[in-house]
Amino acid sequence: MPGTLSLPGRDLTLAAIRTANRQGHRLALTAAARRRIRASRAIVDRLHDDPTPRYGINTGFGALAHKRIAPADIEKLQENLILSHAVGVGDEVPAVIVRLMLLLKVNGLAVGLSGVSERVVDYLIRFYNEDALPVVSAKGSLGASGDLAPLAHLVLPLLGLGEMTWHGQRLSARTVLKKLRLRPLKLQSKEGLGLINGTQFMSAYAVHCLLRIDNLCRHADLAAATTLEAARGSAAPFDARIHAARPHAGQRAVAGNIRALLRGSKILPSHADCEKVQDPYSLRCVPQVHGAVRDAVAHARSVVEIEINSATDNPLVFPDGDVLSGGNFHGEPLAFALDYLAIATAELASISERRIYMLLHGDTVGDLKVPKLLMQDTGLNSGFMMPQYTAAALVSENKIFAHPASVDSIPSSLGQEDHVSMGSISATKLLEVVKNVETVLAIEFMCAAQALEFLRPLRAGRGVEAVFREVRRHIPFARADRLFHHDIQTALTLVRGEQLPAAAAKNCGPLL
Repeated sequence: MPGTLSLPGRDLTLAAIRTANRQGHRLALTAAARRRIRASRAIVDRLHDDPTPRYGINTGFGALAHKRIAPADIEKLQENLILSHAVGVGDEVPAVIVRLMLLLKVNGLAVGLSGVSERVVDYLIRFYNEDALPVVSAKGSLGASGDLAPLAHLVLPLLGLGEMTWHGQRLSARTVLKKLRLRPLKLQSKEGLGLINGTQFMSAYAVHCLLRIDNLCRHADLAAATTLEAARGSAAPFDARIHAARPHAGQRAVAGNIRALLRGSKILPSHADCEKVQDPYSLRCVPQVHGAVRDAVAHARSVVEIEINSATDNPLVFPDGDVLSGGNFHGEPLAFALDYLAIATAELASISERRIYMLLHGDTVGDLKVPKLLMQDTGLNSGFMMPQYTAAALVSENKIFAHPASVDSIPSSLGQEDHVSMGSISATKLLEVVKNVETVLAIEFMCAAQALEFLRPLRAGRGVEAVFREVRRHIPFARADRLFHHDIQTALTLVRGEQLPAAAAKNCGPLL
């Protein structure tokens, strides 16, 4: 039986989300979260006929906030809000991120300051647990008034509108509701606004990308250590004393990982008396570069974990009965963090591509020689020339994606919403960066494993040998040109999985 992730509206962590994803946990609300949701809704219900204008409860929205809505029209107002804001375009949001949007929307409502009823939250939980996923378009949010367009598509099925995927089928939302034995809802005052205000589109991309980037950081260290052995580099730059002299946490962790992976190497001592004095920066500065990425990830994680446990809609309904308008929906904290993450993550590919390029030069030190382009019979064969081209193309593309979206703003809602974060663009382009970096590292593993073959019978460090063996289980040595596209896809599957870090840790101990 699958476990349960009980959402408290506070203290939700990326680690808990990762576990829930891996183990297929179902969602539930804690008892305390249910009490807060009911109390918040009770306050809104008491204000239903209040003659005082209250934004989101008995007024229009945005530039129409001055328009008073009659009590008899409140339900229609909420329905119109969802319909009018479901204007997303472009590619569909991946299912894994839609699931995260549902999870994070539920947790945001569980904070208990949104005035949305328990019944509505239970519908969203049911969608998640039944894998009944709304079809959401990726473009249309400005990342400021909440992720209005994508969240409107996310909650359209509550009204029996829009489309959903269910058991591999794409069906109308009304059809899926029938299969789940649910009736379309009539939203009450404040509910529509509470559902589409919020940063759960940006946050879902942030969570998804951070989990993949954590994995990338581990694989980047494995790839660098394997290349260091294949290039017969020096272990001296990873000496703990160097990194104690500049004690950034990420830098020290990476240097420690490399030392562990190289332990027991017979390759590195074999060229102790060679003429090389220092390695290129792409080898020598791995702790400084990979470590800086880790530190950026740690900062982003702290921002995101605050965000996913926050009330990010407007207005907020407080336990003392006050209903206050503010700007917690503004995505600037996320936009900055996502842009920073794109810049930092892109560097993992940038330095990896330089290591790939270095490997292609070959190595003629001593009796064991690594041929140029990592293949003996070149001329007739192109060797590993073209995988490096692909890596270079992806690194160049990342330079475009790393341009910050958060420096832009376009006024909307007739000037009422006059400054926006564009964090939704920061989010979607970060995912493209992550995918490109995964592919570049996959190419590095291919090339480094190929180069290591030419140094036999010498063996690399125990951790690197374990990585090499795991790569070779799936990708054989290339004696001549072949369809390397297939090898890249196989290596990409390895990079997106956990086999390589697990194999290394089994042989050289836990890695950070």
